[in-house]
Amino acid sequence: MHRLLGGEHTAWLLDRVRRRLELGKPVTGTVTLAEAGLEQRRAMERLLGRRAGAGTSLTVSLDEVDAVLRSSGAAPDGLTAAAHTLFGNVSDRVAMEAAEAEAWSAACAPLDELVERRPELTTWRTWLDTTGMLRRVAATPVDATALVEALVRVLDAVPSTGLALGRLAAAATGDAHALDDGRPLSTLSLGAVRALAGAAPAGDGSAFERRAAWAAVGVHRDELSSSVLCTGLPGGTATTVGRMAALAREVGEPCVLTLRQLGRDRPALGAGDALVRVCENPIVVASAADELGPDCPPLVCLSGHPSAAALRLLTLLVADGAHLAYHGDFDWGGIRIANALRERFAWQPWRFDAPAYRSALTSVTGGALTGRPADATWDPNLRPALEQHGIHVQEELVLPELIADLRSSR
Repeated sequence: MHRLLGGEHTAWLLDRVRRRLELGKPVTGTVTLAEAGLEQRRAMERLLGRRAGAGTSLTVSLDEVDAVLRSSGAAPDGLTAAAHTLFGNVSDRVAMEAAEAEAWSAACAPLDELVERRPELTTWRTWLDTTGMLRRVAATPVDATALVEALVRVLDAVPSTGLALGRLAAAATGDAHALDDGRPLSTLSLGAVRALAGAAPAGDGSAFERRAAWAAVGVHRDELSSSVLCTGLPGGTATTVGRMAALAREVGEPCVLTLRQLGRDRPALGAGDALVRVCENPIVVASAADELGPDCPPLVCLSGHPSAAALRLLTLLVADGAHLAYHGDFDWGGIRIANALRERFAWQPWRFDAPAYRSALTSVTGGALTGRPADATWDPNLRPALEQHGIHVQEELVLPELIADLRSSR
C-alpha cells in the first residue's frame, strides 16, 4: 500500500482524500490535478494498470482506485481504510466545527438571558455579534464562558447610585483591575454601558468618553476625577465643602466639587427648600457667573451625562428640601440625559418642553437633528415637535433667556 499510494507522486491524490474525510464527504467520484507532471502521471498508471490519458490535467476516479486496492489485496477494505492506515485518524472537521459552534452558543447564552431581562441592551448584543467582539477578546469558548459570567455580574450592578470602578471590578471578578482600560471585560462592558446611556456601543474611544460612559450608569473611575460644576450655592460654615461653596458665591465664581469632597461628610450647602436650576452645559454656568456674579441663584451643571459627583450633589440638595428645574440641549442626546435624570429625581422643566422648543425656533437657527429618536418622559409632545422640525437647539443658543430667568429669580 505504501508502494502504491505513499510516494511523493501520489501525495496530491491522498491530499484530496484527506480533505474529503475531514469535511465528512464520501470518498467517491473523481479528483483532478490541474498541472500534472510526467512522474505523477506514471504513478497513476502503475496504480490503475492503464494509461492515465493525455493533456496537462490528470483526472482520477476514486471509485476505480478503491476497486484496485480491494482486488489487489493491498487494502481489502478499500480506499477509505487505506487512507486511515496511512494518515492515522482523520479529524471530522465538520463535526469539530459544529461542536465548537455549540460551545460558543452555550458561552453566549447568559448574554441572551440578560437581554431578555433588559431589552435596552439589544443593540449592544447585536453589536457583539456583528463585530465578533467576544471572539476577538476571548480565544476559546472556555475563556468566553468565564468572561461572559463576569460581564453579566458587572451589568447586573448598574446603574448604580455611585460606585467606584475598581470596587465594581473586584466584586464581579475578584480583580480590582479587571475593568481597567484595554482589558477584555472593560471592552465588552463599555459597549453595554454606552448602550444603556442611549449611545452607540462603539463610542469614540477617548478617555473623556469612557469616563462619561461609566458616569452615565453611576460608576466613577475614582473619587477625584468625578466632579461637578456649580455656582450660587449659599454654603455654610459647618463643613469644609460648605465653606468652599460660600466663598465661591461671595466672590461670584463657579465652584468645582469632587465626589471625594461630597462623600466625606454631609456638607452644609445652605440651599434649603430653594429652587435649584440644573443645566447640561458649562457655558450656562460661565455666562451666569459673568453676568450675575454673587447674585446668581443656585445653579448646577451636569456637563453632559451626570457624573457620580453630580448625582451626589443633587441627592444632597433634594434631601435638604431643594426643588430642581432642568434645561438641556433640544436633541435626542439631551432628551436621554434628561430622562436618566428624571429616573432619579423629580424636576420641573426649565424652558425644556415642546412650547419652549417651538419658541426657540422663532429666534435662533439650530443645526440638523440627527441620531436615534427618544421620547421625553416629562412631555409627550416634545419628541413629535423635534421630529416635525428636524432642528436641534443647543443651550448656547438660548443663553439670554436662561440668564434672564436666573436674574429674575435671584
